[in-house]
Amino acid sequence: MVSEEQAKSILKNCYDPEIPINIVDLGLVYGIKIDDGNKKIKITMTLTSPGCPLYGQISEDVKRRLEEGTSYEAIVEMVWEPRWTQEMMSEDAKAMIGL
Repeated sequence: MVSEEQAKSILKNCYDPEIPINIVDLGLVYGIKIDDGNKKIKITMTLTSPGCPLYGQISEDVKRRLEEGTSYEAIVEMVWEPRWTQEMMSEDAKAMIGL
């Protein structure tokens, strides 16, 4: 079985290449749904902007790391609502960029 905390811990190793902060602390991960029976993890997330040219790279990194770290199939769903804002960042992330 995989917990949400384990999945978050793995996702903290995924970074937006343009911002040196992991996607969890950036506030890009909106949801984690774990289906232990079917060994699947669904991540609902966004990016800092809908036109991000690194969409594929970030999505593949999330999928690869989760699958390697859990042996579950990872499904990454990108959503654009609610739109990401800096207020979604953790306090640590805000401090790192001087907010």
